[in-house]
Amino acid sequence: MGSNDLNWIANYIWGIADDVLRDLYVRGKYRDVILPMTVLRRLDAVLEDSKQAVLEMKAALDAAEVVEQDQALRQAAGQAFYNTSPFTLRDLRARANPQQLTADFQAYLDGFSPNVQDILDNFEFRNQIPRLSRADALGTLIEKLTSPDINLSPAPVLNTDGSVRHPGLDNHGMGSIFEELVRRFNEENNEEAGEHWTPRDAVTLMARLLFLPVADAIQSGTYLLYDGACGTGGMLTVAEDTLQQLAAEYGKDVSTHLYGQEINAETYAICKADLLLKGEGEAADNIVGGPEHSTLANDAFPLREFDFMLSNPPYGKSWKTDLERMGGKSDMRDPRFVIEHAGDPEYSLVTRSSDGQMLFLANKLSKMKQDTPLGSRIAEVHNGSSLFTGDAGQGESNIRRWII
Repeated sequence: MGSNDLNWIANYIWGIADDVLRDLYVRGKYRDVILPMTVLRRLDAVLEDSKQAVLEMKAALDAAEVVEQDQALRQAAGQAFYNTSPFTLRDLRARANPQQLTADFQAYLDGFSPNVQDILDNFEFRNQIPRLSRADALGTLIEKLTSPDINLSPAPVLNTDGSVRHPGLDNHGMGSIFEELVRRFNEENNEEAGEHWTPRDAVTLMARLLFLPVADAIQSGTYLLYDGACGTGGMLTVAEDTLQQLAAEYGKDVSTHLYGQEINAETYAICKADLLLKGEGEAADNIVGGPEHSTLANDAFPLREFDFMLSNPPYGKSWKTDLERMGGKSDMRDPRFVIEHAGDPEYSLVTRSSDGQMLFLANKLSKMKQDTPLGSRIAEVHNGSSLFTGDAGQGESNIRRWII
């Protein structure tokens, strides 16, 4: 499927927002409905063929009183996600009664696997349903997203004579469409676009700085990539693509595992959804986030070490709340930020509470591999205010001394 086809699909979905939501939402809020609905339709389309197998497996597991059902249901679906409700989105098109549609749609949502529930919760999508239902817009949305005029399924849509009306949409194509929608919504809400992502050319530069100096030393094997402020996941996926390309150029066969943490709920939901849509279910499982998952106060990967790490952490942003959660400056005991160095068993890397950007670097330093031929490499974006300020004995200065 070419880029023109992908643009056409993105335009179609973008047009649904204008057609259905114009009188319900201000334009800046269209994303609250369109992004999760797009995710749901793709997951729904991917699961259609295995629907019966999942329902049968669910019935068997319930009859056997099996509590931990997730892995068996994933296996039955042949995917990293599943839905155990009796419905598909196509089934819901036939509901003439808005109340019945709302009840069945809620049951449909409740049937999704925990990883999809996590995405829906962080999109706060269920909060939109009463408004959509009252305006009778829910049925229209479902109708337009399941229409034969558009195909979000990996299988082609055929004409009655068997010829192809719309080709199948692979995971890469679906990921590209979703990213394009996110980009457009970010431009709509340009006041917050900077919070969501780093420009793609800057990310590509970072990835090349990370890998090119060691390209000839990369061996066939498995590499772990980490971003402690991963946003919508662009850095991780560009880094993964860059590493795979370089390895191939050198005749090496590498596999990659992505890990990330993100505090903003919607951004986290976008990241996790994007990976699921691309068919990277394991990577989606390794993205942790939401407001209770601050990288500084609540490290999701305390015992892991990574081969390559990159981030654009928040700068100029207070981390006072995190500091208080961690016991305050005097009682800080986090081994990432209070270390042994230069004969001092409690050498403090704790920066001023007005700006925590350097602590994201200290967090990465604590996750470096010390005993492998390649070690670990880090690329991180900073502004100068914190990199070059801080008096001797303060956290910023101590971090610089420790690195040097």
